[in-house]
Amino acid sequence: MIIGLTGSIAMGKSATADMFRQLKIPVFDADQAVHQLYAKGGEAAIKIAELYPDVMLNGAVDRSRLASKIANDETVLPEIEKIVHPMVGALEKQFISTHQKAGTKLIVMDIPLLFEAGRTEDVDIIVVVSATLQQQRERALKRPGMTAEKLDFILARQMPDDQKRARADYVIKTDISLEDTFEQVKDMVRELDPAGIADA
Repeated sequence: MIIGLTGSIAMGKSATADMFRQLKIPVFDADQAVHQLYAKGGEAAIKIAELYPDVMLNGAVDRSRLASKIANDETVLPEIEKIVHPMVGALEKQFISTHQKAGTKLIVMDIPLLFEAGRTEDVDIIVVVSATLQQQRERALKRPGMTAEKLDFILARQMPDDQKRARADYVIKTDISLEDTFEQVKDMVRELDPAGIADA
């Protein structure tokens, strides 16, 4: 069973993904896959260097340079997506295939833009992490290099939180203690695979 884990920026998705890992559930992290592809010698880095050499630093894609280029030129993002999405897709397929062969009961696909990219059909269960909008903003603005303008630009590209929650099979609240959030994750996993969490 494939769980699609999603949520807007600074809603607590990474912390929630780690909770699934603590329960020994394999997690595919799309952001981590992109980091690998952008690294020196990475498949995407080689192609992006040909198109946009000015976003490279020491052979790797510099994410802050790329972000400012995307913000200043609307033609850049579709070109980057054309390169990166198929590569991430191939890594996802490999991950799913490996766990299908191994007979793994549950896997988690951590897909930040699950709804925006039209990926809902690729998963069996949709889990949305959610906090109050005020908390989301406070968390996001604490991130290195984040500004109010940059945050507004990111949020404008993401489906509003209330719409995501309305389309979710499960909503994990992260504006509470980590312990309480973890209990929600455990309850959800118990429902989906009662035998798999007996020791958690």
